[in-house]
Amino acid sequence: MHWLIGLDWGTSRLRAMLFDSDGAVHETRSRPWGIRHLPQGGFDAALASICDGWPRVPVLAAGMVGSRQGWREVPYVDTPADVDALVAGIVSVRSADGREVGIVPGVRDGAAVDMMRGEETQAIGALALRPELHGHARLLLPGTHSKWIEVRDGRIVRLATMMTGELYAVLREHSILGAGIAEAGTSPDGTDAFDAGVREARNSGTAGMLTRLFSARALVLEGRLALAAVPDYLSGLLIGEEWRAALALGWINAQTPPLLIGDELLCARYRRAASVFQLAEPDTVADASAHGLWRIAHVAALVGQSTFARGGY
Repeated sequence: MHWLIGLDWGTSRLRAMLFDSDGAVHETRSRPWGIRHLPQGGFDAALASICDGWPRVPVLAAGMVGSRQGWREVPYVDTPADVDALVAGIVSVRSADGREVGIVPGVRDGAAVDMMRGEETQAIGALALRPELHGHARLLLPGTHSKWIEVRDGRIVRLATMMTGELYAVLREHSILGAGIAEAGTSPDGTDAFDAGVREARNSGTAGMLTRLFSARALVLEGRLALAAVPDYLSGLLIGEEWRAALALGWINAQTPPLLIGDELLCARYRRAASVFQLAEPDTVADASAHGLWRIAHVAALVGQSTFARGGY
């Protein structure tokens, strides 16, 4: 018996998962229908299409679908936030075909003036998979906006955003550092360039990566870095800066790296950068969103009476 549809609904992608009664994902569907790229008919049409043929069961969504630009804005839950706080903040919307969709709130760190949507569900999923982390843990979710999350006693107590992925895209596509890259082709093996970028960030010390950023251009002009290798060098420089900043801020130490959560290929880059810093190798959790949606749905008792706030609907 299937009794939950989970939606990971972000800015550029919609992923739907059909869970069975044991919490296993029976089927996954993905569409390029993020909140900024919806099909004709908007959110209602996207939901109806991706759920076509699936049973009429509760639907729980996380991510930017609950943002100001999303289907319905869901207020952030303030830190410290645990799974019960997230459940209490769920707001529902009724789709055109009559499905009730619960939207998980994001988390706001008022002290740091920072926030996230979607990553809180991944954090809950990671804690469900690794209960030994409930006492105290640091989590790292690489991406367009990397999230560093601190957990104490099962609650999200602190977070920090580093715009690593977005900065990479801007520098590569809209700065002098990326000039000519498109015509240069691809580097057959960019690991050396990546490692060199990580070392530049590491060696920048308290001054930080901005003092080394132009090296991506200077090394090309001196003939010491191939133009095709610039993307890997920039990637290493920016990811290395995350590790440098985290160490400088006391988020981590060499013996206790954070748990990596997310895409395996991207996490592999972060692990490689950690080795350049001579940090203990971080462990990785994949597909934490599915586990987080299931955990939140379980606490929300979606198999029985819904605890969704009606939110005006």
